[in-house]
Amino acid sequence: MERVTHHGRDTAYRVSDRGGDGPTVCFVHGSGGSKDVWKAQARVSDRFPVAALDLSGHGDSDDIDGGDIAPPAGPEALDAYADDAVAVAEATGATVLCGNSLGGAVALWVALERDLPLDGLVLAGTGAKLAVAEPLRDALATDFDRAIELLHEPGRLFHDAPPEYAELSRAEMRECGRAVTERDFRTCHAFDVRDRLDEVSVPSLAVVGEHDALTPVAYHDYLADRIDDCERAVIEGAAHLAMLERPAAFNAALTAFCSRISEGPA
Repeated sequence: MERVTHHGRDTAYRVSDRGGDGPTVCFVHGSGGSKDVWKAQARVSDRFPVAALDLSGHGDSDDIDGGDIAPPAGPEALDAYADDAVAVAEATGATVLCGNSLGGAVALWVALERDLPLDGLVLAGTGAKLAVAEPLRDALATDFDRAIELLHEPGRLFHDAPPEYAELSRAEMRECGRAVTERDFRTCHAFDVRDRLDEVSVPSLAVVGEHDALTPVAYHDYLADRIDDCERAVIEGAAHLAMLERPAAFNAALTAFCSRISEGPA
């Protein structure tokens, strides 16, 4: 594990590089998660180097303001998470951002609002608008265990993954804690860049599990229709965490996209 210091805090990340000569990809996890959700993507590091970070307040990273003052959900938290992604991308030379759910919002925000040089975006299980259902928002505020169970109902985080996947996911969310997880989901709920997708100027891939009920296939159709150069890929047999549930298929889509952008225009 490595760390980069920025804005008065340390952001933790993990790099895997087995000699790949493609563009370095920086992975950004979703709400209540950590870099560990991307472990299976280390398998592609013989094709291109990969880095996976912990957003502020998650995993091994410091929280915003050292955790002494809880930052409000919404634009302020999204800006801080974008700072995390930019810091790790700059430290690793990453030119492709791959974000899942909240991480996809972070990747889009970096592409729209920051000067980070990018060769591509991978938007995985995410959307241009990420409304969170009221029952989940209420449970996050009042009954964290209930919120965790809501997220692990069929078709949400997983479709048909082994039971241990769901148990590890529940444990990771509990370790992240209610306050940070609620901040994440409320930041998602405030996110809406539907009217700015025509500003995304880099090749993109919208990839989604076919059974994803949190950010459905239609969300990715919308991205593909409105971003100038955006492919769409559907991962069969997966829900929201397709990179965990069907890593081989996810990695194949990711590798094909990175190979295309490496080759440049025909």
